[in-house]
Amino acid sequence: MLIAHDLGTTGDKASLHTDTGALVGAVTVTYPTRYAPGGIAEQDPAHWWTALADATRQLLARHDVEPAEVRGLAISGQMMGAVLLDEAYEPVRPSIIWADTRSGAQCAELVTRIGAERAYRLLGHRLNPTYSITKVMWVRDHEPEVFGRVRHVCLAKDYAVYRLTGRLATDPSDASSTNAYDQERGTWSDVVLGAAGLDPALLPEIVPATAVVGTVTTAAAEATGLRAGTPVLMGGGDGPLAAVGAGVVSPADGAYCYLGSSSWVSLAAPRPLHDPAMRTMTFDHVVPGHYVPTATMQAGGASLEWIADVLEPAGDRDRFDRLVEAADTATAAGDGLYFLPHLLGERSPYWDPDAAGAFVGLRRHHDRAHLVRAVLEGVAFNLLTCVDAFREHGVPVDRVDAIGGGAASDAWLRILADVWGATVRRRSIVEEANSLGAAVTAAVGLGLVDDFGAARDLSEVTAEFTPDPARHADYRRRHAIFLDAYRRLEPWNADRGGESA
Repeated sequence: MLIAHDLGTTGDKASLHTDTGALVGAVTVTYPTRYAPGGIAEQDPAHWWTALADATRQLLARHDVEPAEVRGLAISGQMMGAVLLDEAYEPVRPSIIWADTRSGAQCAELVTRIGAERAYRLLGHRLNPTYSITKVMWVRDHEPEVFGRVRHVCLAKDYAVYRLTGRLATDPSDASSTNAYDQERGTWSDVVLGAAGLDPALLPEIVPATAVVGTVTTAAAEATGLRAGTPVLMGGGDGPLAAVGAGVVSPADGAYCYLGSSSWVSLAAPRPLHDPAMRTMTFDHVVPGHYVPTATMQAGGASLEWIADVLEPAGDRDRFDRLVEAADTATAAGDGLYFLPHLLGERSPYWDPDAAGAFVGLRRHHDRAHLVRAVLEGVAFNLLTCVDAFREHGVPVDRVDAIGGGAASDAWLRILADVWGATVRRRSIVEEANSLGAAVTAAVGLGLVDDFGAARDLSEVTAEFTPDPARHADYRRRHAIFLDAYRRLEPWNADRGGESA
């Protein structure tokens, strides 16, 4: 058996796999996030570790697996955050996660010192406050006493691997999410770190995602129920590992869409894709020699979670099904109602931390079904702008495989197909796609499968939604109205300066 973990935004999903990667079962343990005014989004790394340990024990017990049967484990983790550790590798403060946008001033400093276009070519990403490096700068500038204790900076899955093995390292996929990684050289960027005024020694060594970093320590074994000495592989960032879980390990595998807290459209490529308008970004893949051009929005599934919290704050998990089912009978854009899904600022395509969510065109007759429908369509419209960025570069996006929790919804996938004018397919493994990618990475690293191509056979297409030409034509026209709403509100949001972000 293999065990994989996906340290996401809302919790840790632990999954059990055969030694070739096939999914056996999964357990999720949740943890809280603190959102606060000023663009603050933080989590306690201790909660990650507790969730990982609890989920592992539950997984072993539920499937009656002996610790000696586990041949190895790997971790997928949320990207772009900053975990700051002291000399003893203890967190000095809560982790600043990917959704945090408070470091706009520090980002502006880097843009001035490096130049936006030069940085984009160097990093494969725009300089933006959603990335790790400006978050570290923010702590230095605003919490100098705390920063004085910092000796190490890493990402979520790196911290979990350290707790398991006692060794701190990262991999190229996660390193490429920090805004501090020279993508061409495959090393930490002297240019960015010099401009940021940060010591490169703060950052961990970079090893392949398939590397065996170490083995489970005695203390970690007691916490998790694993056998001491079990191999732990480095793993990678959740985006590139989601690509593996979707079977997207080469350019021939097409595109996929992830519908989780954040949502994105992505594909595999032999080289970085540099968009002249800088709407997209490129991560390193966990597959050696490959890259993952991506267009990511901040609040995809998070927008649906938000409206569910507002409409049914004490609701059970089935509330999502009820709300989406009702929305499937309503109209939104067709009735003049639009939702701008920028609840956490925005990455692709605007890269605007001051962007804000909004219902536009709201009328007295609009009810909860209209509101939810507008949210689903708003996410689809925003992702269409991302899809268009790829199409303009000659990358065909006519078939997209959907994964992530939102992919379980027929109604949402039909909306995506009609808005994008592309066939959208659901895979048999959606919520566990990230951890499936981690399991395949472990299997490759341990020599249990020949290569990442094994991922293609571990999930299958279970549903297919083809676009209706008439509805697509109407949505395409309404997409222009959606874009115009953002443009008209952009100066208002900028004038507010994110005062309540």
